[in-house]
Amino acid sequence: MSRNEEINWGPATGVGSMPGGDAREAAKAVTGTFEDFPHLAELPARGPGADMIGRTVGLLVEMYAHVEPSGWRVSDRPGRDTRRAWSWMGEDLDALEEFTQGYQGPLKVQAVGPWTLAAALELRGGEAALGDPGACRDLVASLAEGLRGHLAQVRRRVPGARVALQLDEPSLTAVLRGRVPTASGYRTHRAVDRQVVEGALRDVMAAHDGPVIVHSCAPEVPFGLLRRAGAAGISFDFGLLTERDEEAIGEAVEGGTTLFAGVVGSTDGPLSDPAGSVMGVRTLWRRLGLNPGTLAESLVVTPSCGLAGASPVYARAALAHCVKAARSLADNPE
Repeated sequence: MSRNEEINWGPATGVGSMPGGDAREAAKAVTGTFEDFPHLAELPARGPGADMIGRTVGLLVEMYAHVEPSGWRVSDRPGRDTRRAWSWMGEDLDALEEFTQGYQGPLKVQAVGPWTLAAALELRGGEAALGDPGACRDLVASLAEGLRGHLAQVRRRVPGARVALQLDEPSLTAVLRGRVPTASGYRTHRAVDRQVVEGALRDVMAAHDGPVIVHSCAPEVPFGLLRRAGAAGISFDFGLLTERDEEAIGEAVEGGTTLFAGVVGSTDGPLSDPAGSVMGVRTLWRRLGLNPGTLAESLVVTPSCGLAGASPVYARAALAHCVKAARSLADNPE
């Protein structure tokens, strides 16, 4: 059985981040809106340790880091910043557990993937781990081990959940194309070989015995590479797609990969009617010659990336809008 067949995805879910700093309020909003597919909310506004990189640094095994003005840098031992990351994650898991009592169904948790982490985490000299192949291998092993423990804890806290792991890889395309700047800013790190990138992703995905989604909110998502690495789902901002992506998307759908399409805006503004939000998806399906009847089962509706920057009122409205848009797709795929 493939990882994709092990889970019945809900029709809509969030990407991860939410505005504000109240874990209970965020968990209540997420679980109350996405009744069929909630996720562990992330609240980066709380500061270092609650940010995307810091949360994942807190999951690493026998690797620690602290905050420098330039970002997160490797340390010899856990300090205040790492302990803060542990504390925020514990608070988030407590809130999730409280609002998922008796829940049975898919549940998504997020962590930064190995390549975005390698591009962001500085070694002691100040350069990104990305430039040191040995450091990258150590990071992959530490992340995989940390995720095993984290996912086991999530399953203990929400025993009825079928846990899906989302790896956030916004820097993946930059890593593949040699666009990650060095510390000086005058050069870029050499592009990493695609087979090395794919192998590391596969190693991290192997830490989870359930389905893995890879999320990238950057243009030029490498759909084919992610599928070969074993991603059951690929999450992206729909508005960043170009015609060059269409063939890869068609192959992904026909190959059984689930698309997590960010179609609802993540910044405050008027929301269109739900059918309008997914009009582009319907149009793409027709253009690719895909069966409209497969739309609802092949696609999960999400907001676009960056909801942490929205107002709490708008964020809640955007989540609810995703559910309505998904319902529109299911009721009227054509």
